[in-house]
Formats: sequence, structure tokens, C-alpha cells
Amino acid sequence: MPSRLHFDEDDFLRCRFAVSPLWETQEAVRTLRRPDRHGYHAPWLRRIRAVAAGLDLTPLWLLMPRRGHSPDWLVPPPTGPAASVEEELAALRAVDQETARADTARSLVDTPGAMESAKARAWLADPSRLVRELTDLLEEAWRVLVAPDWPRLRALLEADIAFHSRRLAEVGLGGLLPEIHHRCGWRAGTLTVESAGVYERRLGGQGLVLMPSVFTWPDVISTFEPPARPTLVYPARGIGGLWTDPAATTPDALVRLLGRGRAAVLTALTDPATTTALAHRLRLAPSSVSAHLAALRDTGLLTSRRYGHQVLYERTPLGIALASGTSDGRPAPR
Repeated sequence: MPSRLHFDEDDFLRCRFAVSPLWETQEAVRTLRRPDRHGYHAPWLRRIRAVAAGLDLTPLWLLMPRRGHSPDWLVPPPTGPAASVEEELAALRAVDQETARADTARSLVDTPGAMESAKARAWLADPSRLVRELTDLLEEAWRVLVAPDWPRLRALLEADIAFHSRRLAEVGLGGLLPEIHHRCGWRAGTLTVESAGVYERRLGGQGLVLMPSVFTWPDVISTFEPPARPTLVYPARGIGGLWTDPAATTPDALVRLLGRGRAAVLTALTDPATTTALAHRLRLAPSSVSAHLAALRDTGLLTSRRYGHQVLYERTPLGIALASGTSDGRPAPR
């Protein structure tokens, strides 16, 4: 059944993109126990299996029903376009405890057996303990599961926002939303999302937060039910190559032409990225990556543009053609 979100004239001016490290943390935890989400993330799952085994994520899994309500208070929409995890955790610790208790109780009902567990009874009897324990566990999950790869993940999310911001300018909101996910539809100022919940809401000038996510794949998640801020979370572009080692996919001919370092940088730029993100992905010093990027840009293979306080690099059509081995920028046939 679809959920519907009705836009007024002012809402078109108040839609914005955002990135949330806390959201990625929660969805990474969910991915660990959802085989249908493993797909593209299998290399990450293999790599973090040992450290993940050292975390007791059962309390968070109690609040992640396969179908049903997950607590909104645990992952509120970010306060800004790029809130830090420290800011998001601080907001979580300051949440109204009775609100957290009621929201958590609703989620526990949707997970078979959860309401009868000793953990649930302890939480509902002591909301301050509920907030403290879950926030501490999310912070630990962030540190172990997500933080080591955050530069890479953030670069992918920012590249998605840069791409969809351009598409928004080209096709408008009504054209963009159906492109973001096949479960999204648009007609006469109303967004419909095919999802488990059924909600209907008029924005009334609040606008909509559009949030790309790595670990939400393959789902689209809508939080339309009041009082939560209306948010649409969708799978980011480019996750197919997120965990691929670029060095393993750099063509030998490109290495002979450009040198190994520059060839690796050009090949790794499947989506726009920053110097720091590329250095992390390629396991090279940022100074080396910066020098390679400058040389590739000077030869017309890359362009750069500023996004906030960062500079994103992107391949030109010539760079795409060279990296893909074709004359027109399309992948070479196999």
C-alpha cells in the first residue's frame, strides 16, 4: 500500500539533501541480520565479521522488526546537511525520555516476543536507562562498524547528492523523485511511496529531507508519520563498486599509458570523490593522490568543483572513455 505526501507551493523551496552517519550506523546493524541486504555489501560483511562478533547487537535488533515500526527517536533526521556523529549522538542523549519510551514500546510490539523479554521490561520501567544503553550501543557500533570506512561512505553519499542536485535543476522535483527509486511516484504535487506502512500527510511548508544511504539498499524508507520530520531515505548511486579494490580493476594498458598511480586514481573515480576519500580507498598518501589529481585535471581527464568545504573530482567524457577503453565513454563490450 502506498504512503502519500502532499506538497504545497512553499514545500518545493524547502526540500533539502542531508547525510547522516547515525542513520548509516543503524542500517549497518540491520544489514548484519538481513540476508536480503548482503548483496553488494558481501565484501564488507566478510571483512568486519570478526569485529562484529565482539558486539552484542541484540538490544538494537529487538527494535528492528522485519515489518513494522522502528523507533523514530533513535534516528531523527539530521539537524543539518552534514551533521557529525558527535552532534547526532548528543541529540540522541538529550531526547525526551517519555517520548523514547512510548516510541520504543510501539516498536517492541512489532517484534515477536520482544515485549516479554527482560531487556524490554527493564527499558520500559526506566526510560533513562533505555536512552543511555541504546545510545551507548549505537556509538560503539559506529566506532567498530562504520567509522573505519566513513571517508569512503561519505564521499559516495556526497557524490550522490551532487548528481541528484543537478538532476533536480534539470527535471524538477516531480521528475527527480521517481528516478530516485522505482517505488516512488509523483502526480499532481503528491509523492507516493510503496512501503509497508500507510500514511498520508500534507507537508504544510516543512519541505522534505532527501537522504541517500549506503546500507539502506535495496529499500526506500519513508518517515511521513507525524511528528517525525518528513524524510525519504533511498539507496545511493554507485554502491556496486563501493567495496571493490580499484587496484584490482585498473587496466594494464592504462597503467602503461599513465603510470600506476594516475591510472588507479582515474579508474577509482567511478563517482565524484574528494582527495581524502580517494586516498582512503586506494591506500595512498593524500599528497600523492592530490598530485595525481592535479596532473589528470591539467590533461583534461578530470574536472573539479567545490561542494561545501570540499572539492569533488569527476572524470570528463575523455577520462571516462580512456578508463573504460572506448571512444565514446561507454563501457567496452565483454
